[in-house]
Amino acid sequence: MKCIRSSFLSPVRLLALFTLAALLGGCATQATHEAMVPQTIATTNKHAGTVSIDVSGGSDAAGKIPNENFKKALAEAIDKSQTFSKVIEGSSGSYLLMVAMSNLQQPMFGADFTVKLEAGWTLKRASGETVWQESILSEHTATMSDSLAGLTRLRLATEGAARNNIAAGLAKISQLKL
Repeated sequence: MKCIRSSFLSPVRLLALFTLAALLGGCATQATHEAMVPQTIATTNKHAGTVSIDVSGGSDAAGKIPNENFKKALAEAIDKSQTFSKVIEGSSGSYLLMVAMSNLQQPMFGADFTVKLEAGWTLKRASGETVWQESILSEHTATMSDSLAGLTRLRLATEGAARNNIAAGLAKISQLKL
């Protein structure tokens, strides 16, 4: 019996297959808090009160937004924009800002990944009185020019959608007369 060598498994084809897998594959990583902090936030008013933050609805699953990472990004954005005088751990701030991520839409595949995020924002006084409440929709698109790796594009788009949501939420809070 004669052995037939398959041209499919030639060294060149194997190398090309492994290279393609390395470019397109990889492990899905969570959105990082550093990448979710907006560079600029259009603020109207800077509030003298302090604020405590509560975030819910996120997920620790690969490719998602963990609550703790969103909370850290939000706290850094508040400090950076001076929307409030200070972020207080726990619940002893002059205000309580609650953000509940309710809908994260992520594509399964594609050249351009557009991620959409809906989050319910609620601002309460320490007394429990609701001052402001709104659902904020945001999105961000990551393209092939951002990264060839699909999972990296997904993470970048997810971080961008969260970053845009934080910027929009804080811009709206800064318009309030507290």
